[in-house]
Amino acid sequence: MLASFFALANAHFQLQFPIPRGPFVEDSEPTFCDGYDDVTSNRTTFPLTGGFFSLNSEHTSWTAGVTLSTKENSTSFNDFSIIVPFFKLSGEGLFCIPLDLSATNATGLSDGLNVTLEIVYDGGDGELYQCADLTLSSTATIPSNVTCVNGTATSSSGSVSATSSATTTPSSSLALRVHGGYLALLLALFVGVAAVAV
Repeated sequence: MLASFFALANAHFQLQFPIPRGPFVEDSEPTFCDGYDDVTSNRTTFPLTGGFFSLNSEHTSWTAGVTLSTKENSTSFNDFSIIVPFFKLSGEGLFCIPLDLSATNATGLSDGLNVTLEIVYDGGDGELYQCADLTLSSTATIPSNVTCVNGTATSSSGSVSATSSATTTPSSSLALRVHGGYLALLLALFVGVAAVAV
């Protein structure tokens, strides 16, 4: 039982896409942007519509949310606003989560704008943070070498589940084409994964 406690207390997450500000630093993860206070000069070009973020979860049950800063040099939590409220998922491994910026409550987003995305993750032992610095583009597509991969997962309601891993390319993923509320995007993603798994 003691070993289980230490495993839970040491579990983390790693942002896979878009590229985070710097290499993962386990001890800094509970701090702003995983300890990276300065914006990177090498921003990821990110689509205004049809995007996603992916992460590796080391918790069996977790919540995540997304905040965004439109400040050119975002260096503190105060620079960010919530654009995707916390949602709950279950499962360890890789997860791909739709992020259609045009369908969020963010305002003033436009082609060429530099922004910073912050993923807030909580596996039950405190909030953890990782950031990605982006340049938004109305014509950008997710690079072909970046895949949308989902591990075994169950939504918080337990009514939608994927029972095996599946990989889809971003251009063919049903969830990335769905527009509307974030919950609809998330549910569409897992329904699509479940259909592939059958």
